[in-house]
Amino acid sequence: MAAPLVLVLLVAVTVRAVLYRSSLAALISERVEVASPLNAWKRVVEGLALLDLGVSPYSGDIFHETPLTIYLFHFLIEYAELVFMITDVLTAIALYLAVQDYNKVLFKKQKLLIELDKYAPDSAELILTPMEMYYIPLKVALFYLLNPYSVMSCVAKSTCAINNTIISFFILATIKGSTFLSAIFLALATYQSLYPLTLFAPALLYLLQRQFIPVKIKNKDFWFYTVQYAVLYLGSLIVIICLSFFLLNSWDFIPSVYGFILSVPDLTPNVGLFWYFFAELFEHFSFFFVCVFQINVFFYTIPLAVKLKEHPIFFMFIQLAIISIFKSYPTVGDIALYMAFLPLWSHLYKFLHNVFILSCVLIVCSLLFPVLWHLWIYAGSANSNFYYAITLTFNVGQIMLISNYFYAFLQREYYLTHGLSLIKKDKTDPILVLK
Repeated sequence: MAAPLVLVLLVAVTVRAVLYRSSLAALISERVEVASPLNAWKRVVEGLALLDLGVSPYSGDIFHETPLTIYLFHFLIEYAELVFMITDVLTAIALYLAVQDYNKVLFKKQKLLIELDKYAPDSAELILTPMEMYYIPLKVALFYLLNPYSVMSCVAKSTCAINNTIISFFILATIKGSTFLSAIFLALATYQSLYPLTLFAPALLYLLQRQFIPVKIKNKDFWFYTVQYAVLYLGSLIVIICLSFFLLNSWDFIPSVYGFILSVPDLTPNVGLFWYFFAELFEHFSFFFVCVFQINVFFYTIPLAVKLKEHPIFFMFIQLAIISIFKSYPTVGDIALYMAFLPLWSHLYKFLHNVFILSCVLIVCSLLFPVLWHLWIYAGSANSNFYYAITLTFNVGQIMLISNYFYAFLQREYYLTHGLSLIKKDKTDPILVLK
């Protein structure tokens, strides 16, 4: 399996290297779908210029990346292209190893449930086989490295690629069962973009499963482990924030990074849902609706934790998708990360509906983004409504795709337990109702 992975890595690096040397690199780096005010490379360069002049990069309204990121590129600015290619390679390798380990855990769990007769006799065709699972890690790496979204994000040198690397290492550490490393990488991911805070719940549920600790309110071991993980996470986050303070000798980065993410003052168009709505909104209503929009990312965590407490990795996948859809400054690089996990759920394909239509919607919207942008900004024959309409369609397509996977997952779990040959008392086909 190592040889195919190396081949995929070589192809991915070659594609990125060729694009870096082409005229497309400058064009891609200017695309609002690829770079946001939060992670655009030109803003990092301007922040570095201010730092070299002895001025705080957070003194204006240009730079909104974290202090550790700007100090990283302060030393590696001349090797920026290599750094971004390495981050993508590391992300793919981390995802490959994580999925490989998860498949082993999933197969052992499935084998145990079969031995305990937890599955219905006629659900044999739904049981995963080692042959089906063998190529899934490679497909996940392939889906990330050769996804046009991740390729463009790397070529544009969007710092979203670094965030993806940190999240992928967090997923790897969690699946490996390392409480300490999982907490550290989750703290780093939260420090970078705030929203990965919601990944705390699925990570905790998975680690509890690895420790064979039941999720029960009255269980002392459950509370002890939860507090232990929370302390490690919060302690790591505090240490990272304090390190940032010592680097800058200022707390200016907190309002400039996290205040910027939460208050959404820059309404530059992107693939998200915020910019158009707040551009049209009266100023005195903005605080209320910012709160309403931001709650979306965090609101679904508790109900999903209740529904998917036995399946934390699928919960993590859904939560990554929610973050990429509802965050304030999303880019296509965020979408590439959760889409890399789609091969992991290939066993759900028989329960999915309208996948071809939804795939076409996402592809067509991706192609129409630059067209409608040109008509609006350069040709002047369209307006912001056209661009936002395609943005809205793109996000609705993502929501329907994730909802489709969620329903398919629940449907398969139900059939595994109750069997495929379900008939009602009146001899008609049953209807599965999602409650």
